[in-house]
Amino acid sequence: MARRQRGRSVNGWLALDKPEGMTSTASLNRVKRLFDAAKAGHGGTLDPLASGLLPIAFGEATKTVAFLVDSPKTYRFAVAWGAETDTDDSDGEVTDTSDVRPSSTAIAAALDRFTGTIEQTPPRYSAKKLKGQRAYDLAREGIEPDLEPREVTVHSLSIVDTASPDRTTFEAVCGKGTYVRAIARDLGRALGTFGHVVRLRRTRVGRFAEGDMISLARLEEIGHSAGGCEALAAQLHPVETVLDDIPALAVGAGDAARLRSGQPIILRGRDAPVNCGAAYAVCQGSLVALGEVVRGELHPTRVFNLPL
Repeated sequence: MARRQRGRSVNGWLALDKPEGMTSTASLNRVKRLFDAAKAGHGGTLDPLASGLLPIAFGEATKTVAFLVDSPKTYRFAVAWGAETDTDDSDGEVTDTSDVRPSSTAIAAALDRFTGTIEQTPPRYSAKKLKGQRAYDLAREGIEPDLEPREVTVHSLSIVDTASPDRTTFEAVCGKGTYVRAIARDLGRALGTFGHVVRLRRTRVGRFAEGDMISLARLEEIGHSAGGCEALAAQLHPVETVLDDIPALAVGAGDAARLRSGQPIILRGRDAPVNCGAAYAVCQGSLVALGEVVRGELHPTRVFNLPL
């Protein structure tokens, strides 16, 4: 006999404002319990030190996480000069120190070296896998992880504020796999000193921005209010929110049924695409399938069980 699924069927995206000091997994579990959701996942880990945008996918939205993970992310972070730590942030032990404090002019002049496609070695304490083990697990066991440099993309890096000679605040727009802690570490070394992150906040992931965020404390208030689950559901964004970079195709109920059974459909009409690559189908405003348009047909690659 099939095991009964625990939790409610909840579908959509939540833009959580993760608090400092909490892991992404712990934040996800708190929210999942609050919604009493059967299935949930997050769209990109944030360090415990960090606060800010942690997109959480419920139910059918988990099938679209890959589209968000590949999106650019914006971070605002403060770097303390004169010390490097084993974690590249303030949670670690100091490993090197320097009396050098870089000038704003010197910092600004160095930023071009850290934008565009660059090579970056992940921090020792990172989620990077080495032969099936996380780098941070090896580091905690006293084993130095053998981390290779890899190419990452930093779309922009700018100075936001210089509070004192000891600290500078930056904003970075990064591609997938970029470590802000590594930027701080490498920038410090390039400036003839050392640096580590003392504050980190993610302000944007793809189309989700600061204005979309809601705090865990506010969610708990809503969850314990008279509206309960319905009031919480009102905080969700539609499943297709993260698909805004690919075309949407309206289909009828018959074609929707065929797509959901894994069959391709012919796209009819004068303006129907012929070979546009990735696209998604909607029926009566509800997401039906993700797929590829080839020779005037939509071939489903992912189907969604959402009510029409």
